[in-house]
Amino acid sequence: MSENVSETKTIELPSTMTVRDLAESIEASPIDVIKVLMTNGVMANINQLIDFDTAAIVAAEMGFEASLQMVEQLEASDAGEVPLWRRLIASEDEKDLQPRPPVVTILGHVDHGKTTLLDAIRESNVQAGEVGGITQHISAYQVKHNDRLITFLDTPGHAAFTAMRSRGAQGADVVILVVAADDGVMPQTKEALAHAKAAKVPMIVAMTKIDKSNANADHVKQQLADEGLIPDEWDGDTIVVPVSGTEKIGIEDLLEAILLVADNTEILANDDGTIIGTVIEAERDKSRGTVASLLVQNGTLNVGDVVLAGTSHGKLRAMFDFYGEKIESAGPSTPVQVMGLNSVPDAGELFRTVDSEKDARAIVAEREDDMKEAQKKQSSVMTLESMFDRYQAGEVRELRLIVKADVQGSLEPIVSSLQEISASDVEGQINVNVLHAGTGNIVESDMLLAASSQAIVMGFNVTADSAAHKLAEKEHISIRHYDIIYRLIEDVEKALKGMLEPEERETVIGHAQVRAIFKISRYGKIAGCRVTDGEIRRNARMRVIRNKEVIHDGEISSLKHEKDDVRDVREGFECGINLKEFDDIQEGDVLEAYVKELVAVA
Repeated sequence: MSENVSETKTIELPSTMTVRDLAESIEASPIDVIKVLMTNGVMANINQLIDFDTAAIVAAEMGFEASLQMVEQLEASDAGEVPLWRRLIASEDEKDLQPRPPVVTILGHVDHGKTTLLDAIRESNVQAGEVGGITQHISAYQVKHNDRLITFLDTPGHAAFTAMRSRGAQGADVVILVVAADDGVMPQTKEALAHAKAAKVPMIVAMTKIDKSNANADHVKQQLADEGLIPDEWDGDTIVVPVSGTEKIGIEDLLEAILLVADNTEILANDDGTIIGTVIEAERDKSRGTVASLLVQNGTLNVGDVVLAGTSHGKLRAMFDFYGEKIESAGPSTPVQVMGLNSVPDAGELFRTVDSEKDARAIVAEREDDMKEAQKKQSSVMTLESMFDRYQAGEVRELRLIVKADVQGSLEPIVSSLQEISASDVEGQINVNVLHAGTGNIVESDMLLAASSQAIVMGFNVTADSAAHKLAEKEHISIRHYDIIYRLIEDVEKALKGMLEPEERETVIGHAQVRAIFKISRYGKIAGCRVTDGEIRRNARMRVIRNKEVIHDGEISSLKHEKDDVRDVREGFECGINLKEFDDIQEGDVLEAYVKELVAVA
């Protein structure tokens, strides 16, 4: 007895397509497809868009097993620490992968010679066109060394690098950390280092300005070692290259080091594979429309391709290389400038190609709906209270912290205690990763790092400035304040065990500037103020900030607008404020109003 078994064919389909496109994909008549749709209760014509689930049902009835196209599967999956384009390349057939030029970005402290170094590398005077010698625009270009190409992303700093990483792009394969030999490791150097470490990208240190008379290479190397970057000549694994952009010293050595690191890292792509990459920058040009700089990371991009980047899309009308010359195609690691997108995409946005502008519009419509839904839900804040539950649910792999303290003497014991917790050999223990630790108030750059890394910000005897608070609110970042070290450590330990009680969260609600002082015998000193942002409430607590230091923290005794007692005064209005148990108020002081509230476990 013979048995005929029909073999099920597999097919990849996009998230949306027309009935005609589905019919072509499964090699069937559009009429047959429409008949199957009708039997399933879907009335559609040949040009109507249908979603993947509907298409999969039709395909199944016609002997096909449908799966969502690889790019869309990866976009919908949990990114974790691996950027989408890296996961896409990993999904390519290994035999089709070829080495591609490494992509390099340069980070470091302002004025440590980043642009001068890049000038020396590409042997062109970019700096003459920059304002004050500080890089103003993102650009990209390629250089050749030993017959091999290297792609450089010239960014204005780690904020742009973070913007890319927070969107899952992580455009760089190698980071060059620039440190001036005459200045050493500075606060911005540490921030840049924290961003590179969080991105888990291999680093090379370029020690610039070695031609200066006050250069001290050994001191800088010791500072780097203190930050965990042990120079290779000290038996560490960090390549430190002494360079001088102005004297053209060490440039060849630096390029050699980049290729050496690239050879030890699998930097591969498929020239003929799925086209995907990253938006470096974009702007609206009056004469040319939307102009976007793109970095191709897999596949080959061609003029005429339909590109989709976030909610921007369009058919590429023209493409230029970094010299400004017209080109028709660009392979992996190639930076290009393109024309044809309908709107300006965000820097760091991932782009890919789709079959048609109709497909692009359909995907954009879906994305816009998803964005509206996400805005309604408001993504939850990563808090110590919710962290253990998220770990058990597989949503997080480690507790990432950014720690700021008033002085180095406080910072060191906090960080060492946190490292001891992380090092404890307890089964199931969640790892504690201090991404960045520094002295001074919590500022916007701290929040940028927290936003891109899903980290919690912890402050000891410091405040957060208004820009940091605004970003925390926008990006749903948790900021915790402490004035006793053991409570900070205790909270982290409890969070790791899932035992932390709901926290008392502090929210800054407004600031006022003291413009004048009035003495009233009954009350003492009254501060005549103007509310600069937010609002001042009668029942709020108040900090007095002088020369960026908090000199008093207490309650409001009275709040008046003109001659009336009021409950609150909003931004732009003037008021009179008297503080309880504090009479040293002065003109120029900044008053920061805040409230405390108990927040339940998320």
